[in-house]
Amino acid sequence: MALYLLYETASGFSLFHAHGLDEIGQNTEAVQSSITDLNRFGKVVKLTAFQPFDSALDALNQCNSVSEGQMTDELQSFLELNLPKVKEGKKSKFSLGVGDHKIGSHITEVTKIPCQSNEFVNELLRGVRLHFDRFIKDLKPGDLEKAQLGLGHSYSRAKVKFNVNRVDNMVIQAIFLLDTLDKDINSFSMRVREWYSWHFPELVKIVNDNYLYAKVSKYIEDKQNLSEDKIPGLTDIIGDEDKAKEIVEAAKASMGQDLSPIDLINVQQFAQRVMDLSEYRRKLYDYLVTKMNDIAPNLASLIGEVVGARLISHAGSLTNLAKCPSSTLQILGAEKALFRALKTRGNTPKYGLIFHSSFIGRASARNKGRMARYLANKCSIASRIDCFADTSTTVFGEKLREQVEERLDFYDKGVAPRKNLDVMKAAIETTQNKDTAMDTDEVPTDASAKKSKKKSKAAAADDGEAITEDGVTTVANGGAAEDPKSEKKKKKKEKRRLDEDLEQDVDGGDAEQDGTAKKKKKKDKHEDADLQAASDIKKKKKKKSKSEAE
Repeated sequence: MALYLLYETASGFSLFHAHGLDEIGQNTEAVQSSITDLNRFGKVVKLTAFQPFDSALDALNQCNSVSEGQMTDELQSFLELNLPKVKEGKKSKFSLGVGDHKIGSHITEVTKIPCQSNEFVNELLRGVRLHFDRFIKDLKPGDLEKAQLGLGHSYSRAKVKFNVNRVDNMVIQAIFLLDTLDKDINSFSMRVREWYSWHFPELVKIVNDNYLYAKVSKYIEDKQNLSEDKIPGLTDIIGDEDKAKEIVEAAKASMGQDLSPIDLINVQQFAQRVMDLSEYRRKLYDYLVTKMNDIAPNLASLIGEVVGARLISHAGSLTNLAKCPSSTLQILGAEKALFRALKTRGNTPKYGLIFHSSFIGRASARNKGRMARYLANKCSIASRIDCFADTSTTVFGEKLREQVEERLDFYDKGVAPRKNLDVMKAAIETTQNKDTAMDTDEVPTDASAKKSKKKSKAAAADDGEAITEDGVTTVANGGAAEDPKSEKKKKKKEKRRLDEDLEQDVDGGDAEQDGTAKKKKKKDKHEDADLQAASDIKKKKKKKSKSEAE
């Protein structure tokens, strides 16, 4: 059976024919030994066809489709033109070797060309990659490297630009570092306790917090030098004067061993390292909160920053989390338990990372599974809004949180919750109102300023004021009375208006009287017609009764 090899390069598609493989067979070791020698390899593999790309954009599109396992129209036409035709119902006398089995399966589905991808084919393709520049004579030295470099830059740039505004990688790294810091701080603080307890064992029972213990041990240093003068300093660290006095009293009657100055210095240095780590952990937590509010504000307001960041990191990205259905999101982090339950045919887990949410902790043991399913549904909605929305807002997350609270009340008290449609409509209305409020809060334009000036001038003129260019208002004629001619004109105008109003009232009254008279006539006509119809019906009934009696 003839074997053809499909090799994709940065400059175009190429097709090779591998013949004379009966001696070698499927032995990959023999192929590996013959690959490095071009004379031997050139006798086995020969170039059949080569189709260059039209442009760099075409090369990028072809590279994207090949990486996703999709065959383009150009590749299909290239294969159908240069390969033997496949007849339906008959076995083909050749096969096509490809490097990726995904694109091979797609080629077989569309064109019915049998494809294979195994170790033997990969070794042959490795030899083609090694001697490719010698197979094609038109290529100049360095052309292939330039094409590979340009295509590599454009391909990686396109992949990075896919989600440029959602830098969720920072959240993933921050939550990983936060988890490791928690483990390290706990182990280091236990080491500080064990180390310093050799000198002052009573301090462990008095101070329970790890950070405060490291701070107090660094402040005390040697217990023999601890006196009542250091009580104010201890109260500043602990925040409780009684505990500070208790530490001083315990130091006087302590059963611990004395330490050398070098040992004390080492303990103090290690305690300082633990304090620095805990302070850095606080700063990292604040950073995670701000990044989550920027990247996934609705998810953070619904389920919290830490749990939301763990969901994003476990899914791989915010886009992957948005693509997950709610049933998958519900058991994220419990994959081992799920596969174990499927293998042993036991009960599947009800929750994964969502279990760390406070909602499931507040739910009763009977309703924890229901609460996890409902919360996963709302988390999937919030993640999709965060991933695909144009503007970032926390309104939807707050509304979804209210829905989860109502569902808790429904499980505990039986109070009917609101419908999802009504809640989403209310969230959309609030976002729209916020947008309109932001628009109205903007600085007024020149046209609106001019209009306001004109209105103020008109109002001042009505009040008898005159506005100068500087904006200073002055009363007309110094507040004196107006001319008698103008007063007579105003009185005449008022009389005319009063006369016109009276005439309109009279005309309106006559018109109303005419309208009422017409309405009465119409009513009378309708009443007469109803009476006549009723009398006609009675007469017909009497006639029918007489005819039946006869």
